Amino acid sequence: MAGTTVADDGSVIAAFSSAVEQFGLERGTPGYAEALAYVHQTMGQSKIEVFRHILGAEEPAQQANGRFEEHYAASVRAGDVAALPGAEETFAALRAAGIKICLATGFSPLTRDALLDALGWRPLIDLALSPADAGRGRPWPDLPLTALLRLGGGAVSELAVAGDTASDVESGLRAGAGLVAGVLTGSATREDLEKAGAPVILDSIAALLPVLGISARAVS
Repeated sequence: MAGTTVADDGSVIAAFSSAVEQFGLERGTPGYAEALAYVHQTMGQSKIEVFRHILGAEEPAQQANGRFEEHYAASVRAGDVAALPGAEETFAALRAAGIKICLATGFSPLTRDALLDALGWRPLIDLALSPADAGRGRPWPDLPLTALLRLGGGAVSELAVAGDTASDVESGLRAGAGLVAGVLTGSATREDLEKAGAPVILDSIAALLPVLGISARAVS
């Protein structure tokens, strides 16, 4: 979601900073830069797993994750998130072509649902999944494979995965998806996505349509 279909104006990083400052990891303090680098490296992955790695224990990780969700939810309520250009039109064109849509995210179900409600997206998609719904988050294949099963798909060759992080790309490749695309509207650079093995790299999610053989005129 964030970075692929959602623009959040840095709210994820701001929420991360708020979450870890209670443990002495503030800007300019030892360990903060390393922790921030890890957050960038693992964009798209389960947030609780990221905090477990950074803080090294379950209780502080849960506390940090709770603070993260509170801060991000406040950003959502304040209107700091918006659909990326072409995202909603792309949803409409995909569904008109008979393609079912799952939005997968590293956010918890609570944060994910608050974001969906704020954007009014529930009627535009068929399914939304968080790591808690699938078993493991990215870069594991659980999210795309769970989406395929829940949406009644057949072979993995019918599955298309698009995302703005290296973790998205790795997850799609591990799932054996018929199409795996990196998207350049998020934190990852073209080089990052190429290193992750992305077979296709798109300037935006709207560029997915012609790759799938859907006329771009459907997005207008």
